[in-house]
Amino acid sequence: MWDMKTLIEETQDLIGLSLTPYQISQLKRYRQELEIWNERYSLTAIHDPEKVRVKHFLDSFSCYLAMENTPVETLIDVGSGPGFPGIPLKILLPELKVTLVDSVRKKTDFCQHIVDVLHLEGIDVKRERAERLANDPRYREKYDWAVARAVAHLSELSEYLIPFVRLGGRMLAMKGESGPAEAHEASEAIKLLGGELSRVRHLTLPGVAENRYLVVVEKKASTPDRFPRRVGIPQKRPL
Repeated sequence: MWDMKTLIEETQDLIGLSLTPYQISQLKRYRQELEIWNERYSLTAIHDPEKVRVKHFLDSFSCYLAMENTPVETLIDVGSGPGFPGIPLKILLPELKVTLVDSVRKKTDFCQHIVDVLHLEGIDVKRERAERLANDPRYREKYDWAVARAVAHLSELSEYLIPFVRLGGRMLAMKGESGPAEAHEASEAIKLLGGELSRVRHLTLPGVAENRYLVVVEKKASTPDRFPRRVGIPQKRPL
């Protein structure tokens, strides 16, 4: 089990925010529950405590680097898995209204468990495919930010995320080494969906050799009604 003091210091160094005692207690409980559930259900391939601290918790907080100085009232996390980055961002920004989306029951069950045990308000857990949810008028073009990490190539991912984003809102794709190349390759798909590439920010996480990138797309026009296409098609035939 890792020392919470290290995460506190790394968070301050990375994003310039200090965690409150209450936020620290929430993160401790989240970490404990993740360890327990991970042993039973293998929610994430990362089990090493130090890697969990950096590649799940600190990595989730890194989203703030893209979001600061923008409206951040509503956020949808697509392919959230065991709640990353959505739940850490909710803990970091308590007033944020969050929707977590995943199609795997054990993962959404865990997310709902964390929401309950941490008494988080203003956070909704949906077990659904993004392609279907994005065509629901209650969710389509309703969010300031749509976020995902390690879900798909950017051309495919854009079709999942951009339909959720309101005009003037933003999509954030958390990417590894391939981030800049994917941003270039996906430029036409992004434009077709109503977006415009805003920035590709390089990111270094402590103890992580590979480069990380925050790819930000701003929503400039409404997404055509035909997107996203039906379940499975964005993966089989990326734009």
